[in-house]
Amino acid sequence: MSTPTLDAVRRRGALRAVVSRGIRGLSMRGDDGRWSGLDTDVARAVAAAAVGDAEAVEWVPSDPADRLSTLAAGDAELTVANVSWTLGREASSPVLFAGVTCYDGEGFLIRADSGITRPEELAGRRVAVQAGTTSAANLASWYGSRGLAVEPVAHPTPALTLAGYASGACAAYVLDRVALAGERAALDDPGAHRILDAAISREPMAAAVRDDDAAWFRLCRWVLQLLVSAELHVDEAGDREKALAQAAEAAGAHGPAVGLDKDWAVRVLDAVGTYADVYERNLGAHCGLAVPRGLNELYTRGGLQYAVPLH
Repeated sequence: MSTPTLDAVRRRGALRAVVSRGIRGLSMRGDDGRWSGLDTDVARAVAAAAVGDAEAVEWVPSDPADRLSTLAAGDAELTVANVSWTLGREASSPVLFAGVTCYDGEGFLIRADSGITRPEELAGRRVAVQAGTTSAANLASWYGSRGLAVEPVAHPTPALTLAGYASGACAAYVLDRVALAGERAALDDPGAHRILDAAISREPMAAAVRDDDAAWFRLCRWVLQLLVSAELHVDEAGDREKALAQAAEAAGAHGPAVGLDKDWAVRVLDAVGTYADVYERNLGAHCGLAVPRGLNELYTRGGLQYAVPLH
């Protein structure tokens, strides 16, 4: 099946992916120039399927306010930049969300010695937010429904938002709780700060594509589904290599129908592994963040990651 977006990506020899300007665990450029994070691994998975090379990605760092407009303008084929899937975003931009990459909720980074234990205790205070995110609207909704208010202080980039909080000008930094784990780790003394347990919103971070190419949308959606389904195969079978081979065979058979060959799933799983591998590598204990999977567990373990059948 021909898809204009896939054809363009192959002619260029690389996928263009919109990412954040730097949030540890999601998308961050290392000192060696290599990008890492859950979002960047999703982009690599798509590149492995579409181009045949997981490293064939041109990274397009973007401010929060431009994550979807850059995609809509044709300057990228995929956005994986901790952007939440909302009706408002799909209704106001020519984009479609291909699937949830990480279920989360907006939370608060505060100083450990502040004495604050609940979001209500931040009422009347200044809180740092990233411009172009849903943070300000979420704050207004959550606090307003309780007859309270906070003063959002918007900054254009993650780095400036973190600096605004670290300077002491704001009592808290408001962002998706998974992203806050990475931001906390970037502070000079992470142990002097903590993330409140409570979340004030639902934030399903998702991969987005333009809405003018249904075949490309389908391709990206099934790359994401493969990662989750492969994890379930491993979980149920116990024999990792056999389970991955079975998942790749089941998905690979449908490759030609979405513009790919029959080995596309093998390449994806060889490049990034299952969803569990992606999560643990970028957000797990061994990388220093130790963000519990919570809602991002498989549905068989009480989470929301449901493995859509591949056959």
